[in-house]
Amino acid sequence: MTKRITILGSTGSIGESTLDLVRRASPDELSIVSLTANTNAVKLAAQAIEFNAEYVALASPENAHVLKEALSGTNIKIGIGPEAVTEAAERKADFCMAAIIGAAGLQPTLAAVDQGIHVGLANKECLVCAGDLFMQRVISKGATLLPVDSEHNAIFQVLERDKPKGVKRLILTASGGPFRESSLKKLQSVTRADALAHPVWKMGAKISIDSATLMNKGLELIEASYLFDRPSSEIDVVVHPQSIIHSMVEYIDGSVLAQLGSPDMRTPIAYSMGWPKRMAAPVERLDFTKLNGLTFFEPDVIKFPALRLAREALISGGKAPCVLNAANEIAVAAFLNDQISFLDISKVVESVLNKHAARSCFGVSPQEVDEILATDLAARNTAHEHIVSL
Repeated sequence: MTKRITILGSTGSIGESTLDLVRRASPDELSIVSLTANTNAVKLAAQAIEFNAEYVALASPENAHVLKEALSGTNIKIGIGPEAVTEAAERKADFCMAAIIGAAGLQPTLAAVDQGIHVGLANKECLVCAGDLFMQRVISKGATLLPVDSEHNAIFQVLERDKPKGVKRLILTASGGPFRESSLKKLQSVTRADALAHPVWKMGAKISIDSATLMNKGLELIEASYLFDRPSSEIDVVVHPQSIIHSMVEYIDGSVLAQLGSPDMRTPIAYSMGWPKRMAAPVERLDFTKLNGLTFFEPDVIKFPALRLAREALISGGKAPCVLNAANEIAVAAFLNDQISFLDISKVVESVLNKHAARSCFGVSPQEVDEILATDLAARNTAHEHIVSL
């Protein structure tokens, strides 16, 4: 039977890679139900026409006229606004790729989970902001959560989930970003262009900056804790510049299982979209005879305090990870707009975390989406205030 697919965030890098796999498959195998975007109406319309989507949703109303004009004369239904994005996730599908960046992806991804279908999770903020609530919802609705981040997908592939007591630790690998060999002095003067120039992966602006600060790895640490039900003490991070080993699982008998592959997001996407079977992906095959060596070293939390802040937020629990994520989104946006320096990103995040901790705002994990959104908004406002005062 044809697998019906919805892509939340189809115009981003994950969405485009997902569509590339759909394009290469037979129409009898995969078909598109819904596509969504934030502001890119032109690309969304082109995708909808190419893949004969049933429904498209544009979160921002500013470019609604562009989308409507481009799709006039077609049978494609159009929705505008955040509620329309959630409606896209509610449409009957077999698989939903959740690739909306940031906290904005929480409600539509939950709507997909509520269908009880297979959900490919490329939005780490869902678990960072609402880990307990999100995982409870996955279980109660009978959904299958398939991690798309290459690191979590790697662990998913090699983890014996039915034998949790046999696992000693999870080991997340990090490329180290563009500044892994830079001095702290050098980091004081890096530019937007420097930070966006990732040496291995092709990613969007926000995730590229997160990779440069190592916040991306910090968010992945939190995500791994919720995905695989492991405490911070059982999750390590190592820098692996070649990005060939995507992550590892160490077992109590000393065995370490690793998933390897070329650094191409189409591999974990294909694994998630085809699960429980495997589907072909047009990625470069590893030639072990040509590998010059695989290296590993500890991340420098002095140069990259974001990783420390994320681990501390995970240990604090409650609303701390949500505050961390919100403050980081605002700080990254400010850096991309040349309002703050690269090193200021982590300083803003730490300041916001300290202020909210001092107000005793962390407490227990939020149990309602509205509470999560309120925490997110409060942290964003605090971050804005701090940036203005710099």
